[in-house]
Amino acid sequence: MMAVVAVFDPRTPSIARIYDYLLGGKDNFAADRAVADKLVAVYPPIIETVPESRRFVERAVTWAADQGIAQFIDLGAGLPTIPSTHVAAQAAGPAAAVAYVDNDPVVISHLAALLAHPADRVAVISADLHDREAVLGDDRLRAVIDLSQPVCVIMGMILHFDPAAAAAGLVKRYMSVVPPGSYLVVTIASGKGTLAGKFYQTYNETGFATMYNHTPADFASFFGDLEVVPPGLGDARRIRPGWSELAPAPKRPDRILAGIARVRLCVS
Repeated sequence: MMAVVAVFDPRTPSIARIYDYLLGGKDNFAADRAVADKLVAVYPPIIETVPESRRFVERAVTWAADQGIAQFIDLGAGLPTIPSTHVAAQAAGPAAAVAYVDNDPVVISHLAALLAHPADRVAVISADLHDREAVLGDDRLRAVIDLSQPVCVIMGMILHFDPAAAAAGLVKRYMSVVPPGSYLVVTIASGKGTLAGKFYQTYNETGFATMYNHTPADFASFFGDLEVVPPGLGDARRIRPGWSELAPAPKRPDRILAGIARVRLCVS
């Protein structure tokens, strides 16, 4: 099964390529850089916050692999970063399987090129992550992911592009069909104050995507009745999965919200 992706137009900014540029990547175009430069101009801390999500996801993937998880589905994966999800997962568990999902043609092209040196048990799925059936029913995902076994679902920096209720619904649609013992990893941007307000206004004025400034309460709602992993939900800089307490509080008020949760095990 192959989902149809939009025709590539380098004149139209892309969420994934803007993110790539902010991470210092080279897989972006003038339209992406123009938007990113506007965002940096109104909100300079974005250069710090964007990498914080990737660092948290790396920690979360490594931790999940250490818990025995050997399957990962990276939704809205974006362009490959260092380390990519499969690199982090397979460093912790060499047999780990990873399915990357995105609907950006440039992302799909780069991920496919990454697999040209073949990476075992890694699949690239071209699909809209909002279409759960298309994603989970894709033959390539099914070739590496066994949905009868626990899996770690990653939603990094994607849920702030949906209203809060829709984001919570999207999480529920995926986590309701994965086995007990599966994990969810989520990061979103969240800010407060005048500077953050200018950032969201500038982003949304570009017209190519709407970004929502979800509150911590919104973020908590995304996890529904899942079992949140200690030390809980909060600033990505402060969470070390499995720690009993958060790391010391950083001074900057705006942050990446992050968390890990588990589908509760059935009690006999």
